[in-house]
Amino acid sequence: MNEVSESTGHDEVPRAGSGSGSSSVEAPQQMPQAPDEQHADSGEHAAHRLFHLASQHQEAIVAAQQAVRAGQCIVLPTDTVYGIGADAFNADAVKRLLEAKHRGRDMPPPVLIAEPAMLPALAADVPDNAKKMIERYWPGALTLILRAPASLRMDLGDTEGTIAVRVPADDAARELLRHTGPLAVSSANISGSAPATNAADAEQMLGNSVAVYLDGDPTPGPVASTIVDFTKNRTGRILRQGVIAFEDLAELSPGLEPLANPVSDASAEPTAVPDGQPAVEQTTAEQADAGVEAAAAEQGGSPALEETAKDIDPAAQEEHDKPKTPEA
Repeated sequence: MNEVSESTGHDEVPRAGSGSGSSSVEAPQQMPQAPDEQHADSGEHAAHRLFHLASQHQEAIVAAQQAVRAGQCIVLPTDTVYGIGADAFNADAVKRLLEAKHRGRDMPPPVLIAEPAMLPALAADVPDNAKKMIERYWPGALTLILRAPASLRMDLGDTEGTIAVRVPADDAARELLRHTGPLAVSSANISGSAPATNAADAEQMLGNSVAVYLDGDPTPGPVASTIVDFTKNRTGRILRQGVIAFEDLAELSPGLEPLANPVSDASAEPTAVPDGQPAVEQTTAEQADAGVEAAAAEQGGSPALEETAKDIDPAAQEEHDKPKTPEA
């Protein structure tokens, strides 16, 4: 997983930061409150709890829902890696998620949703080719970057009016999402560290910055979801090669742009990535986003994609370096 950040933000936002209006996302299902449940202090030093999904399934789902409702962070398994999640409509909760990972607003998390039917409430436009990919690969390891509607009340960070969304192919994650609504989710790790593929590793890294840990089976990681950006054209372009192969997606979207000149050696010197792109989940241990940030600082840039040279599109970087012309 890596997702999703699967993950699935919250102030008002025409560009994920300001604006008014409300989305039409269906209200999440309400779970009965556990009789011995107490709402923990949302401060970062509050003690965390860990639940085993195999033996404490209902209790775990209830506790996670209550933590999300209280504006706290949770850790959950997905179909790629473990993710740290927070209420996507609560700006303070998203801020806690970013702080837990030691990152800023320039790397906003993706959003995970329970069903493809929820997408129209989060995206202003879904091209036909994106719909074909959704039909084939959702739920699954496919993250789509789309334009967010001006009325969407999410503050995920510096998204420049875009949103990264996916539906994870994990039963527990989707069950929880049906009760919480959309979650901002990023890989469960400190930036620069390997993403966790089990709850113990996530707990060791994130500690009490997370209120509730859902311990399921080890996830399939470390390969993350494939990311396709539909904000630049109607056929899409690959921003990160992940579980789903380019060739398979190109069958559904002729004209899909591949990842340009991918670097095979993940240890190669990282390069700054274009501003104004939503953050994506970390893929493997070699993808040290700390190195990306350092390289960006040297070049006066600010990376908004959690990627290294292995995943960066040099053509996009070249375009980014050109003088900017105000849009009409």
